[in-house]
Amino acid sequence: MQGQQADVLWRDGDIPVSTQFDDPYFSLENGLAETQHVFLAGNDLPARFCDGFHIAELGFGTGLNLLASLAVWRATKITGRLYFTTFEAYPMSPEQMRRAQSAFPELSDIAAELAPHWQGGAQVITLPDLTFTLIAGDARQTLAMWSARADAWFLDGFSPAKNPELWQDDLLAEVAGHTSDTGTAATYTAAGFVRRGLEAAGFIVTRQPGFGRKRHMTTATKGTI
Repeated sequence: MQGQQADVLWRDGDIPVSTQFDDPYFSLENGLAETQHVFLAGNDLPARFCDGFHIAELGFGTGLNLLASLAVWRATKITGRLYFTTFEAYPMSPEQMRRAQSAFPELSDIAAELAPHWQGGAQVITLPDLTFTLIAGDARQTLAMWSARADAWFLDGFSPAKNPELWQDDLLAEVAGHTSDTGTAATYTAAGFVRRGLEAAGFIVTRQPGFGRKRHMTTATKGTI
């Protein structure tokens, strides 16, 4: 199933905002710092990295989380391969992704390395230390057909108030079913119905300090890390 292309407006010149969901793609304060706090630290990364570690993500957006994850993977000098699978209903065009990623000069080398590979739709990218898969389409259908399990989930859909489809109980149950026995998940939102959905799916859920002006975020584990 192919996703529809993202419809993006640019705020203040370089901040991408989804017109489908009327929500920015990353924190207006510091998108990279938010990724590091919420998704990397929230999943106890890079401490858990090992050869074959598999990150899965709901909501690929600009690709920022991929760039940040690969940067940390390489900085820790892990021997082997990182797997990163992402589910996105509205993939950005290659031009939109490059423009959005240019806001993070710290990641410019990795962004430049990946830039020639972007197709603006479902695709696989294979590098010596990375296998990346973008599954385009509605995750409520595509995740159920996925055969793998992730060690860490980045739940990075747009705001639950604006994108409730990506936070429904049945989809969170699919996330749990596609998580390794000691896997984890993290998200910037602390909405009560999201926490309850994760608990109903079998996760042990914890409310953590959020990033920037967000008071709280959510982490979840299927077992003991």
